[in-house]
Amino acid sequence: MSKRVGIIGAGVSGLAAIWCCLEEGLEPTCFERNNDVGGLWKFSDHTEEGRASIYQSEFTNSSKEMMCFPDFPYPDDYPNYRHHGNLQEYIKTFGQKKDLLRYIQFETLVSSIKKCPSFLVTGQWVVVIEKDGKQGSTIFDAVMICSGHHIYPNLPTDSFPGNYLHSQDYKDLEAFKGKRVLVMGLGNSGCDTAVSSAVIISTRSGSWVMSRVWDDGYPWDMVFLRKEPVFNDELPSRILCGTVSIKPSVKAFTETSAVFEDGTMFEAIKSIIFATGYDYSYPFLDETIIKSRNNEVTLFKGIFPPLMEKPTLAVIDSYTLPTTNEMMADYITYMDELGSFIGAKPNIPWLFLTDPHLWDGARNAILTQWNRTVKPTRKRVVSEAQRPHPFYNLLKMLSFPLLLLAVTLTFY
Repeated sequence: MSKRVGIIGAGVSGLAAIWCCLEEGLEPTCFERNNDVGGLWKFSDHTEEGRASIYQSEFTNSSKEMMCFPDFPYPDDYPNYRHHGNLQEYIKTFGQKKDLLRYIQFETLVSSIKKCPSFLVTGQWVVVIEKDGKQGSTIFDAVMICSGHHIYPNLPTDSFPGNYLHSQDYKDLEAFKGKRVLVMGLGNSGCDTAVSSAVIISTRSGSWVMSRVWDDGYPWDMVFLRKEPVFNDELPSRILCGTVSIKPSVKAFTETSAVFEDGTMFEAIKSIIFATGYDYSYPFLDETIIKSRNNEVTLFKGIFPPLMEKPTLAVIDSYTLPTTNEMMADYITYMDELGSFIGAKPNIPWLFLTDPHLWDGARNAILTQWNRTVKPTRKRVVSEAQRPHPFYNLLKMLSFPLLLLAVTLTFY
């Protein structure tokens, strides 16, 4: 008899989990609180409690070649960075083509996940659900949590006494047109919100802000194979033109203004948008299973609770990127390591000897990815684009700070 696996959430990770379970001969059942797949990328014009959300104009920060299912690439003419509606369509199409939707119970809320009384022997779990006002429970041999951990908005305790909201509640520009708005936070959400509506951004530590597009129209994450710092194509020009200003942390609020740590003040504020992230939480799990401490969770490789007696519960797609410097660590190395753990990292030379047909397909997919990447931006051929050379581009990126250092030492 096949082992039963409970999967929480039908976003990108949830669909991948269903797919992998079927490939391994397991019996998956996925629970999704909404009426469709997509998870975070399913846009809603209202805020849902216990769920991070996106806004109407949101685009991805990862390019299509770095953010697709391995055997289900995006169409060539799709833009490299996609609007949320475009991505939602891709996710749903993947689920339909792989016949995964029949394993999903929609509009079903998971209220708790508990160890079976016989857990020390069987490693089984009891998943309690709520659907149509009724409660039920099912026993599973393993559980895969694919619902994300961005649950509860992180709002400062000394919030502005006037009108304010968290970026979770921000949906579009209309409500803020012509108003003096302060955005707290310089992450991706803060930057995207700022270029839409704000005149002041308050940041505690600053950040590197870079364009999504690198030389010859190639995406940044393909050229350097890294997870990004903060990407925004409009913010630098807005700052140069003076329509957006950067300030340090807020020292104090008054009824209608904010006083910054440098002593300056932003007055007549109509609203504040707190782009201050979320608190990590798994509300359906007891803290004895996964405990959050200082807004971090302890998981082996960001996946397995290390103190579990039986390794039958995994948190999928939970890898946390703590600081900008740590975020610059090689993303591909991490993915290769995870692939090696499960035997999914291909050995290209060995594949050539054992399965030449599969080797040829893999080779073509790898060698043609650069052409697929620039195709949406090439409406006519002007000159042949050169494939990026990461080492050369890294030297070019570092040349300016090195030149600046040399000039400083010369006049020191």
